[in-house]
Amino acid sequence: MNATPTDPVSDFARLKLSAAALGNLTQLGYTAMTPIQAASLPLTLAGQDLIAQASTGSGKTAAFGLPLVDKLDAARMSVQALVLCPTRELADQVTQEIRRLARAVGNIKVVTLCGGVALRGQVISLEHGAHVVVGTPGRILDHLERGSLSLQTVQTLVLDEADRMLDMGFLDDITKVVQQCAANRQTLLFSATYPEGIAQLAQRFMRQPQTVTVQAQHSDSKIRQVFIEVKDNERLDVVSRVLNHFRPESTLAFCNTKQQCRDLVAVLQAQGFSALALFGELDQRERDQVLIQFANRSCSVLVATDVAARGLDVAQLDAVINVDVTPDPQVHIHRIGRTGRGEAEGLAVSLASMDEMGSVGKIELLQGRESAWTMLGALTPSSGGQLRPPMATLQIVGGRKEKIRAGDVLGALTGEAGFTREQVGKINVNEFSTYVAVERSVAAQAVAKLSAGRVKGRSVKVRLMEDALGR
Repeated sequence: MNATPTDPVSDFARLKLSAAALGNLTQLGYTAMTPIQAASLPLTLAGQDLIAQASTGSGKTAAFGLPLVDKLDAARMSVQALVLCPTRELADQVTQEIRRLARAVGNIKVVTLCGGVALRGQVISLEHGAHVVVGTPGRILDHLERGSLSLQTVQTLVLDEADRMLDMGFLDDITKVVQQCAANRQTLLFSATYPEGIAQLAQRFMRQPQTVTVQAQHSDSKIRQVFIEVKDNERLDVVSRVLNHFRPESTLAFCNTKQQCRDLVAVLQAQGFSALALFGELDQRERDQVLIQFANRSCSVLVATDVAARGLDVAQLDAVINVDVTPDPQVHIHRIGRTGRGEAEGLAVSLASMDEMGSVGKIELLQGRESAWTMLGALTPSSGGQLRPPMATLQIVGGRKEKIRAGDVLGALTGEAGFTREQVGKINVNEFSTYVAVERSVAAQAVAKLSAGRVKGRSVKVRLMEDALGR
């Protein structure tokens, strides 16, 4: 069955949810369903298997989170739901959202199992029991093989961003994991695109799945799309011209290859831009540091491949630059949909050579409108000087292992150090390190004061991240 939602502002009250669940949704600010929620929730809450085509930012986490939570029994301490994700970042986001949705049920324990984190701590968490497990296929499989995880009681299995898990080579791991889940489970598969492998997954692991497709289109009024014709040898230089002309505070630049990511970051950094690259060969610590600096607005430009950026959901992203035009028009829609979220307006600039005009034509066909073009000569540098991010990131040696909390760092900065709350941005506490964004104008002063002062009653080592990265 193919369902196309016609009422994107449907009320959650028409769903078969408990009064407690509806009250929790109201508290969370969920007043109207997104198209993917309106199309899928009546089916999933009725127990149907589902294949849903929807991208990041469409509200898909609640679309699978609500039916997952609806079936949980807080009194039964066993793994009742499993969500497989392609990346640790997406798994963390899903975990947070499921915890929010599960407030109506009671004391629900959600455990995240991903690589890049010590196994021992995860094993201890599992020994204390879990109702929901969210994680990446490889690490889930590690725990299954070690015997620290059992999936025999799973009632709901979710494959989130299944197309990217296939792109990343997780098919064998997914197969082994799914084979250990309870046979009578409900399976929900969410994917931005629909490659051949998705149909194979559905055929092997799903029971008469319903299919829901939400065509991701972006309003001209929310996202301004601009195409610029370029020669291949001038792409990288044109990116800096685009940045100097439009001056976005936060930009995600997509490249089709890892080498082009490296080359573009080198060009941008040489020209004084605050730019970092995100691609598959980074270890988890490096990846975390890059994402933290971009999300807290200490880095102006993040250069990434599609696979590496999957699961990345940054608030207030001002612009997307497609350094190459992707040959898949669905991927183009997915890329540009990361800007112009909520009430914000966004900018999407695509650089296209003559060889890529066929791909531009596919995008026009999918969007049902012609592209708007800007002449290269119309890009003029602003008189505003060097484009610099508003924040800078301090790294504090010490994190969850030392029982440091965000409040401890905020207290140290706004107390003895004398900074205002407005001068402090996002604070991320990881296992061994803590990262705090401060206004760029006070960054050096903040390093000095924190180094001379105390956090949680003890001295700490502090450094400015961009000094460590050579920016």
